[in-house]
Parts: sequence; C-alpha cells; structure tokens
Amino acid sequence: MAAQAINQSTSISNTTEQDVDIQDLLANFGIFQHNVDVFFLIIIGMLIFFMQGGFALLEAGAVRSKNTTNILIKNILDVFIGGLAYWIVGFPLAFGDGNFFIGYSGWMSIGLEPERLAFWFFQFVFAAVTATVVSGSMAERCGFGAYLVYSAVLTGFMYPVVCHWCWTDIGWLATHGYQDFAGSGVVHLTAGIAALVGCVILGPRLGRFGPNSRPISGHSVPLTALGGFILLFGFLAFNGGSQGSISQDGDAASVAVAVVNTVIAGCSAGIVVLVIHRFNSPCVNPEHHWSFLLTLNGALTGMVALCAGCNDMPIWGGVVTGGIAGIIYYVIHHLMIMMHVDDPLDAVAVHGGGGIWGLIAVALFRHDGIVFQGENAMQTLKWNGIGMLAIIGWTSVLCIIMFSLLRYMGLLRVSSEVEIRGLDIVKHGESAYPTEAWQEQQYVEGTKGDEIHQELDLPPNMCTPGGYYNQPPMYQSPGHPMYWSLPDPRKYQNHNSGRYSVSRLTQPNEFYPVHNLSYAPLKSPKKNNGISNDSYR
Repeated sequence: MAAQAINQSTSISNTTEQDVDIQDLLANFGIFQHNVDVFFLIIIGMLIFFMQGGFALLEAGAVRSKNTTNILIKNILDVFIGGLAYWIVGFPLAFGDGNFFIGYSGWMSIGLEPERLAFWFFQFVFAAVTATVVSGSMAERCGFGAYLVYSAVLTGFMYPVVCHWCWTDIGWLATHGYQDFAGSGVVHLTAGIAALVGCVILGPRLGRFGPNSRPISGHSVPLTALGGFILLFGFLAFNGGSQGSISQDGDAASVAVAVVNTVIAGCSAGIVVLVIHRFNSPCVNPEHHWSFLLTLNGALTGMVALCAGCNDMPIWGGVVTGGIAGIIYYVIHHLMIMMHVDDPLDAVAVHGGGGIWGLIAVALFRHDGIVFQGENAMQTLKWNGIGMLAIIGWTSVLCIIMFSLLRYMGLLRVSSEVEIRGLDIVKHGESAYPTEAWQEQQYVEGTKGDEIHQELDLPPNMCTPGGYYNQPPMYQSPGHPMYWSLPDPRKYQNHNSGRYSVSRLTQPNEFYPVHNLSYAPLKSPKKNNGISNDSYR
C-alpha cells in the first residue's frame, strides 16, 4: 500500500511538471510569435523605405541635369521632414485613440509601447511615399520653401486623417466595408490628387506648352530605369507586407498571393502600354516607337491598382486589373498633355489613375466580388466609391487652400530667371555634373602655362559665360540658356547639316530668348596625331 501511494504521488508530480512545462512552452511560443511579427514589420518597412532610393533615381533621371541636385535634396527631405511630422502629429492623428474621423492621442509617441514602434515605422514609410510622389510632379519649378510646407502638411495631417478613416477599427469608412488592403486609395489616390492640384496651381515649366513649345525630356534614361526597377521591387514588400504579420494561420498564403498578383499586374500593364503605344495613331506616335519610359510607368500603374485587392484576387484577376490599369494610365497621360497640365513624372496618371481603378477592381475581381456574384460585393463597391469621393474631396480642398496661399505669398514657384538658370546652382550651389569632375583634354585648346583654356562644345550649363573653364563661375543673364537637355545653338551657327536646322535653333522662344551675350566662337576641329576631335563627341 505504501509503495502504491508513493507511485501515485510520483505520477501526480510528473503530471503537474508536464503541465507546467507545456504552459511555459505555450507562453514562450506566444512570445516568439509576437517577436516574429514585430521583426516582419521592421524588415518589410526597411524594404519599403528603400523605395525612396528608387523614387530619387527615377525623378533625377526624369528632370534636366540643371535640376538634379534640387530633386535629390527634396527626396531626402521627404524622409527627414516626414519623419518628424509623422512622429509629432501624424501617427497620433492616424492611429491614436479618437473618434470615427480623427485620432487625438499619443503625441510624439508618448505612452507608446516599444513593440508598437515597429508598427509606427511601418506606417511612416507609407506616409513618406505620399510626399515623394507630389515632389516629382512639381519638379523643376517649385520653390524650396513651398516644398517644405506641403511636405510637412501631407505627412503630418492630410494623409494621416485619410489613414484613420480607412485603416482603423473605428474609422467611418472601415466600419462600413471599405476595402483597401495596401493603399490604392489611402496612399496613391491621396498622392495623385495632391499632385494634380499642385501641377494645376503651379503651372507648367517654361516652354512646355504654348508657342514654339516642345516636350521636355529628362536627362538620363538609365537613372530612371534603375529607379523604376527599385520601385518594382519595393512594391512587392509594399503590397505583400501589408498583411502586417506572418505568424498567424493564413498569413503566408495571403502574402504569397499578394506578391504574385502584384508581379503579374505589373507585367500585364507594362505589356499593354508597350503595345498600345507602338500601334497607336500616327498623330500620337508617328514613328511607332517602342517606348521604355511609358512601359515602365504602365507597369507601376498596374502595381498601384493591385494595392487595394492584391491579397484577395485570383491570379487572372490580377492580370485583368493590370491590363486595364495600363490603358487608364495611357489615356490619362495624354489627357494631361491635351489639358496643358505639366507632370514631369506622370504621377497623376500612375498614382491617381491607378488608385481609382484599384478601388473599383477589388470589388469586381476579389474571390467573392461582383464577377463571382458575391453577396457583399455591391456593398464594397458602394463604399469604395464613397471612400474614393471622400479622399478626392478632402485632398483637393486642402491642397487648393494650401497651394493657393503659397502662390499668393509668392513662395510656390521660382522666378523665370531662376528656372532658366537651373535650381542646382542658384538654390544649392552644387551642380550634379560639375565640369571639373569630368572635363577631358579633347574639350580644351591649349595647355601651356597659365594661359586660358577654351572649352569646345561643352553643354551651356557647364560653361562660364565666355566659354573658359578657369574663369571664376558667375551667374548669367536671364537670357542665357543654362541647361543641357537642348542642343547648344553655337554648334550649328555655321552649319546647315545635322538633325537640327539653323532656323529652328535660332528662333527665339522661352528657351532661347533674345539676348546680347556673345558666345565663345567654335573653332574647326584640330587634328591630333591624325585623330579628329569629332571622334570624341
């Protein structure tokens, strides 16, 4: 009997120890799950943060060389200004305790738990994208002070309120069935409408529209291409990471579906734009070119459109959504030109057009959408439409007030003189491509002692007024064409051959105003060991 009692006591003790071990294991597993989700948010946030580098390269290549430094500093300040604004007021307005319209707690992260900071970082990189989009659409003529103002307002107030409506449990759109998984409306439509209002009130770049106007091309397709590829990569994290966790049942499947749909939509949109442009009317594309830049923007539009429903669509739905997004981009791109609205980055077509279509497409093609005769699909379409109108109205009204005030105070746009000279040198004192960094011997005539070396055929914005590289730099008169993206009129003064005719180059317009500056004469190429200088050009 005693032995039996001892055995029973030992069994009970072992069972108790096993229960304790299981409880500890479950508790530790719960901690592990939580840590994995926090780590997931941080890593995804870092990948999305890298999109800022993509935007910087894309925008730098899409502007003229004389404005490259200006657009780069604006891209980095999107992060710096946006970070402070979102920390002080933006995150509390978006995700703080509040009412159905706005949050109002947690200012400057006071009272925020350490683990919650991962969510703060994840949401901040989304907010930074909004301001970056607008900076590109207003490039090459926007005042620096105005940029500082609208960047802070967008990330600190305008975007966070929309975010609270759509992505919190108490937001008035979220509680009625609005569906926007990764931000077709919240992020991209907000940015696209702000960009449109900014472009209209700011006005086009000099020479873009009107008499003797011409398209203004960016100075580097390779930079634009590299930036575009980074953005295509970043969208995979942007959309897939919007699941917000990776340790729960169904998380992995949702992330996988979102990533594949995003890729497929970008592919179909890019191909559609490529083909449409190639076989379009001769009035639009007379030489029937295969356009890289339009194809890239079309692919980005497809990914923007998939943000709303990328986790809840069949793959063929992503293909159809992307293809239609490509058509929408192409139509808006040409409408903007017809309406004389100057958007150097096509931000309105990519983000505005893609965002609107994305909110409609999710109600059509999700697994229980209108195409599948789902029960709540029409409800989603209704509230996505209401949300779309609310975002457009909210953003438009605030941006009209903000940009109009900046214009009234004379802060919105730089002067014509500064715009012609270029913002890099005048506003920042830092040329993106300084002559001394790349000048080679074939551009210089004479090398003896301290004699003045004359420049041959250097781009005008890299020359001093007299054409000599060892003279101190000086600002030139408003009439002097300080840019690189147009041909140097000196080169063809005495020649009738070549792509550009003399009459076209010598006709005064916004880029070549009448002025009294005398250019350094171009001399005949010298023979150096039997090799003409022309071989270097």
